[in-house]
Order: sequence, then structure tokens, then C-alpha cells
Amino acid sequence: MVFLAGLLIVDDDIETRQAVRSIIQGSPFSDLPIWEEETAEKGMERLKDKQPSFLLLDLSLPDMDGIALGKKALDIDPEIHVIAVTHLQMFQTVQVCINAGFSAYLLKPLSKGELLQIFARLHTAELLQASITHLNNKDQHIGEVLEKDLGNPIQTAIKYIQLNYHKPLHLKEVADMVYLSPSHFSRLFKEEAGLTFIEYLTDYRLDKSKHLLRMTSMPIEVIASMTGFASSAYFSTSFKRKEGQTPSEYRQMCSFSTTG
Repeated sequence: MVFLAGLLIVDDDIETRQAVRSIIQGSPFSDLPIWEEETAEKGMERLKDKQPSFLLLDLSLPDMDGIALGKKALDIDPEIHVIAVTHLQMFQTVQVCINAGFSAYLLKPLSKGELLQIFARLHTAELLQASITHLNNKDQHIGEVLEKDLGNPIQTAIKYIQLNYHKPLHLKEVADMVYLSPSHFSRLFKEEAGLTFIEYLTDYRLDKSKHLLRMTSMPIEVIASMTGFASSAYFSTSFKRKEGQTPSEYRQMCSFSTTG
């Protein structure tokens, strides 16, 4: 599971704050930290201190217009998801919120189904971005040191694979990159790596997929695409061939070991 930074509720209506907290705590997002503030001033302080992933705010705050607060929040953190709530059903207000870059607009009293639907959508987007960032950060050092060392073409090729595994890769492309014929490259790769080019590439992609299966709730087809597999069916077949279980079974096993 990728842990998100939390939800900040800024609303002077205690009943709304309690309702949101109750809905979230009784949902699949129950681990999400929640903070509450009554005013925009206190909300800004909490925003800077906690850096939440989500900001749910009322548009009629006692000390500031909610839209102005949302815009300030986005200035501080362009990645934050701002959810506006209000009693007023006005198209113009909705349009202003959309133009300001807010992620959602809800009417009071809040509907449990609508709120959870929005969190499910934003949560999936946040998980996807967090996983991409994690993988990019993890591989960043490879890009920094990758140079074509023609004295060690296979090691250069391996580093190239590790940096580009999420893209379509072909033996000839990598062989050309290190100035070897495909047949000679293929033979050298097997001798040095102990695996064929395809075997190494597939294993590396599967290792990356296992991390995403353990740490996120992203759909299988999304993970397959992120790790370079042409289709979710091919991903599942490759995964089961190596691990002896499907990606879903592996995820379930990891979930049991974590909670057990």
C-alpha cells in the first residue's frame, strides 16, 4: 500500500466535518490521516505543516472565500486534490472551481456514495503517480551513470534495460545501441547474464510488477502497462509461469502476510 499524506477538512460546520470523518473511517480509506480546521487561516497553517494529499473545503468560510483558499493551496502544492463543498447549487460557482483546478465539487448534505466515489478516483490517481515517482526515483541513478562503455557492452545493455524496461524493447534495438550484431549480442548476453535477452527483460519487468502489486491497489492491466508488458494477458501468463500463481493471487498472499 502506498501511504498518502492525508486529508485536511476546512469547514466551520462541525456536522459536515464529523460526517466526512465518519464516511472515510468506515471505508477502504480508513488509514488516511484526517485533520480538521474551522477557518482558512488555521487551514493554511495546517496545510503547510502536514502537506496533505487532499483538501476538502467549504466555499463559505468565516474568514476567507473558499475558492481563494483552494487557489492558495494549489499555489503551495499544485498536486493537491481540492474538493469543494457547498449548499449552493450554482453552475457559475462550479465553473469557477473547475477553472481554478479543483478536483471535485459536492453539494451539502454530503452523499456517502458520491464522496467515496470521488476518493476512489483521486486515490487511484494518487497511487499511480506515487508509484511512477517511486520507480523513477529508484532508477534515476541509472540514467545518471549510463554511458556507452564499448569495452563492456553487455553491462551497458543491462543498464539500458533497467532504465527503459517500461518501454517496448527489442533485441536489435539494444544490440544496435552497443554496436553489435543481433546474433553476436544475443550470444554474449547469454554468456554474461546467464539468461537470454528476453528472459532477463521479462524477469526484470516481473520484479518491478511485484513491487507494484505489493505496494499499490492499481488494476492489473495498469501494472502490466506500466512495466512494459504488451497486454495484461501476457503479463499474467508470464507472472504465473515464473511465480506459480497469478498476479491477483500474489497480491492477495502479500496482503494476508501483512495483516496476519
